[in-house]
Order: sequence, then structure tokens, then C-alpha cells
Amino acid sequence: MPGLLLLLSLSGATFAENSPPARPNILFCIADDASWPYCGAYGCDWVQTPSFDRVARDGLLFTNAFTPNAKCAPSRACILTGRNSWQLKEAGNHWCFFPPEFKTYAESLGEHGYFVGETGKDWAPGVALDRSGAKRQMAGKPFEARKIKPPAKHISGNDYAGNFDDFLDHVPSDTPWCFWYGSTEPHRAYEFGVGLRDAWRKPSDIDRVPGYWPDNETVRTDMLDYAFELKYFDDHLGRMLRTLERSGQLDNTLVVVTADNGMPFPRCKGQAYGVSNHLPLAIMWPAGIKNPGRKISAYVSFIDLAPTFLELAGVDWAQSGMQPSPGKSLTNLLQTVGGDASRDHVLIGKERHDIGRPGDAGYPIRGIVQDGWLYVKNFETTRWPAGNPETGYLNCDGSPTKTEILSMRRRGESNHFWELCFGKRPSEELYNLADDPECLNNLAGQTDLRSRQTSMAQRMMDRLREQQDPRMSGSGPVFDNYSYADPGGKGFYERYRAGEQVRAGWVNATDFEKP
Repeated sequence: MPGLLLLLSLSGATFAENSPPARPNILFCIADDASWPYCGAYGCDWVQTPSFDRVARDGLLFTNAFTPNAKCAPSRACILTGRNSWQLKEAGNHWCFFPPEFKTYAESLGEHGYFVGETGKDWAPGVALDRSGAKRQMAGKPFEARKIKPPAKHISGNDYAGNFDDFLDHVPSDTPWCFWYGSTEPHRAYEFGVGLRDAWRKPSDIDRVPGYWPDNETVRTDMLDYAFELKYFDDHLGRMLRTLERSGQLDNTLVVVTADNGMPFPRCKGQAYGVSNHLPLAIMWPAGIKNPGRKISAYVSFIDLAPTFLELAGVDWAQSGMQPSPGKSLTNLLQTVGGDASRDHVLIGKERHDIGRPGDAGYPIRGIVQDGWLYVKNFETTRWPAGNPETGYLNCDGSPTKTEILSMRRRGESNHFWELCFGKRPSEELYNLADDPECLNNLAGQTDLRSRQTSMAQRMMDRLREQQDPRMSGSGPVFDNYSYADPGGKGFYERYRAGEQVRAGWVNATDFEKP
């Protein structure tokens, strides 16, 4: 039977019922800061993502995929380990020292016969060393030699697709492989107005500006610049797919395309709302997906990816060397047409992201998304959710949109957008995502929704206790006490208040305000 399965996969035939091909190749592609639903496959026509759309069309499009933590390092840690960020000690924070006890799926696959490599951004930012003090290859051996001239300022010169070609050239014969394509786009900064360069879209073509930003030319131009960088990520994905087609490897390659967290705009990246944690996800595997072209509405989490990869690779989790995972493999969704009633919710949360509060404290949140509703618990409501005003709201990347919102407030034109993006929050929030996907109308405390709010909060806390979340046992402050891995960052708030010039290159000078 193994020989027959291999023959079927090499010939391009689809798998027989209940007999998927063994040990597929794995191409994992992750954009840096891209929100659902801003991809063509989700119906957005002011972005161009033909390669993502192809993966969705020839595979599966997930409409309820979430990261547990909407910031680069903790989100990627969840992908790599199959554990929620509150289960990862220091790795639940941004700019952390990654604990050596948490093995990644890439490291495990490398120990079980896979050739593993990566290009671009894997797990970052932070420091990841093994127990001997050597730098870990979190997603595999780096392939970074090829460079190209980028089409705009601030876009990486890494030839991602060219480096993927080099990786394939190094794969030993008859060896399955796993590759991590980590684009640094559409992360900030952007070249302002670059989205207008090719005249493929105008600001007026954007059908809707979210209700938490002002609707003007500056914000719309910023959104098109985001779309330009997202298209660049997609272009390299397209080149990789064509390489696999030419080499005859596409048929038995699991292609997974997603992003690490929401777009780098106010109220998105680094927060816990709809476009913060809700992310694009498409999966293609010509030899292994039954009835491609389906849309999957079941709730899936990033902690489900590592169990999926190991299961398809034939690696038993107990033998993987990885810590236990609350994630659940997605293979049943790939290989059966029916849904999965057990996937009716996901958990989200955050601890310390970027610094800028007294004592480098974070902004702890836990939440649950269930049945089209979002419940959020804010644990420290006296703190500023996006960072303190006097340190530039450091948990929100500098951007024309951010500066516009802050400028409008200073000019006395509007405080509305500032309140939504930077203002302090109540202890509980409840949103009907079907009617209010932008999370503008907090329904927490309404009498007719009291039962729903209570039941969602209880289910969230029950699950978190099962996962031994320190917040549930009163030990949550441990996350604020973990060391910050950037030597220029520790004590940022105190040094800033003392008049010391400190580095804050990811925000604009005008973002610093009086509290």
C-alpha cells in the first residue's frame, strides 16, 4: 500500500477515499501584518492577491481562522509550537527570550526525516537560543543568498522565491521537505503613495474605510500602500507555485498561506478585535484535499497548524519532543467534506507587546470568539491599551493613519477616532461580529445579553484554567516581570521620563503626546 500511495501522488492522481498520500511536502507562507478580509478570495476588490486566491480556489478557504495573539513574536510562537501564548512563558510576550524547552514543529520534522528550511522572517523579534547557548533555527536552515531590487522604499530586497529555488536545489533525493516563506511585507514602513504608482486603483475605489478611522484621502492612500505591499508578498507566492508546477512537486505539497496578525494600523495589529486576530487562511494540497474549492466556516486557531503538519508527516506528537498542545489537527477538514461541530470557538489574548508603560508593563487581555460573538476581558483597565501617550502609543506602528487620528484630536476636530483606537477600555466588551464586524458597539452589560456574556466568560475561563493560564491563578504579573530581549528597550518608560534619548524608530516623532 505505501508504494501504491507514492505512485498515486507522483502521478498526480487524487487519493482514494480515506487513503491520503504519505508525507507531503509542506510550504508554509506567512505575510507580516495582513488582516482578513483584505484578500481577493474574500471579496475585496481593491487588493490584488491572485496567488492567494488560487490557493483558495484549488484548495480550501477558511473564513474563521484566528491567531491567539495579534503580535508578531507571540503569534509565530503559537504557530511553531501548537501552544497558546499564555502557555509559552516568556514567549507569550513580544521581544522576548524564547524558552528552549519549547521545540518547534520545524525542529521536530528535521529530526524525523524532513529537509527543513526558511527564508525571510521566521520567529521574531526576540532571542532564541538552545540550552547550550547556540542560536536556534526556529523554522529551518536559512536560505537568504539571493537579493533583488525592491519595487519601493522599505520593501525587503530578499528574493524570497529565488531563495526557495535554492532550497529545493539542496533537498536530498527522495526526501520530503518543509519550507517557511516569511515575507516582511506588508509590515511598516511604507513609501507613501506607492499604491498609486501603477494606477491600478484609486483611493475612491476602496469600498469602505473602517469606522474606527477617518475617511479621507490620507487614510485611503495609506490603505492602498498596504495593498501594494500585500501584492508583493503574493507575487513571490505565485513564483513559488509556478516553481513547484515546473518541478512536478505541487501535487503532493501542502501549501498553507496566512498572516501573523492584523494589518499595522490603529485598533488592528496588537489589539484584540475583529481585524486584529481574524486572519486570512487558505490551504491547497492537490493530492490530499477532498472536494477542493470549499469554504470552511469552522473556527480554527494557529495552534492547530503544528498538529496538522506533524500528523500529515507521520510524526506522533508523543514522539515529537514537543510540549503538549491544545490544538487539533485540521486533517479531518482537509479530507472530509462535512464540517466539525467541535470547532465552535477560539481563544485569544495578549500580554506584553511593545514597551512604553511604567515598568515595561503589558496590557493583559483574554477573549473568546464563539457563534459569531466576541467576548473580551481587559484585566488592567487603568493602563493605556496601545501604550502611553507620552511614549508615542508604542504598541501601534507609526503611520499616516495613526498621525492623522492624533492630529485631528490635537486640532480639536474629533476625539471619536482617538477614543476607539487609543482610549482606555472597560473591563468587559461584547460584540456581535455578524452585525458589527468592526467592533464599534460594545454590548457588554445589556440586560438581554447577560446570559450570553456570562456563559462566554465562564467557558473562556474554564478553558484557560485547563491550559494552566497564569492569569487564571492570580500569577499573571509574571508576564510583566520577564526580561525584555531588546537591550535598547528595557526601562524605556523610566528612561524617557528622565529625559534620556531612547530609540523608538517604529513610531513618528509627532506621535508623542502629553498624557
